[in-house]
Amino acid sequence: MSNIRGSAIAIFIIILAVLVTTGSRRRVSAQSSAVQRFIGTWRLVSVEVNGKPDPNRGAHPKGLIYYDTTGHMAVQIAPDRPRPSWPQSGVPTPEQAREAVTGYAAYFGTYSVDERGHTVTHRREGALNFNSVDFVRKYEFAPDGRLMLVPVDNPSNKLTWERIK
Repeated sequence: MSNIRGSAIAIFIIILAVLVTTGSRRRVSAQSSAVQRFIGTWRLVSVEVNGKPDPNRGAHPKGLIYYDTTGHMAVQIAPDRPRPSWPQSGVPTPEQAREAVTGYAAYFGTYSVDERGHTVTHRREGALNFNSVDFVRKYEFAPDGRLMLVPVDNPSNKLTWERIK
């Protein structure tokens, strides 16, 4: 009786190991080549509105966007202009607060890629400004490897990113 129980436990462990291994292989192989191209950290090259620098961000804003293998992402963009500061223990004036956030973007959450529609959706879990939860962007990978993102709801804007080596 104990041999049968031992054999049953061994078979159960083998089946469980096969299922876990097969499941993890599916997860890795389920990532399309488009999704794999997103994974990594990207530096902001430019933000354009109608082909010109975004006036709220200036000619050379700085930013990073990060996509990981688990489907999480985060982004921050800082405008190219001096921004006010105040003591950490202090409270900014309304003018300082407005000037600090104008042109600044910061959020994190999850992402998904629609290869057919050539879109990436950022599902925001936390943000500096929560005017909407999902940001849908048309994407294109340029021949030089740069990533262009264009908001579906505002196609006059274009953000260009380069992979950090």
